[in-house]
Amino acid sequence: MGMDDKINNTAEKTAGKVKEGAGRATDNERLEAEGRTDQAKADLKQAGEKVKDAFRS
Repeated sequence: MGMDDKINNTAEKTAGKVKEGAGRATDNERLEAEGRTDQAKADLKQAGEKVKDAFRS
């Protein structure tokens, strides 16, 4: 996994956590769901990168 990809995925996951927390704090279910979706996307991207790395080795 490239370092840039890892940093971007971590940043995306962190942004998702912030969104989810903001949604909870403001009782905004849509924002909370968006945050969870962003986190899931970041996790999926990270898993894809790990699979690529496994095949490169």
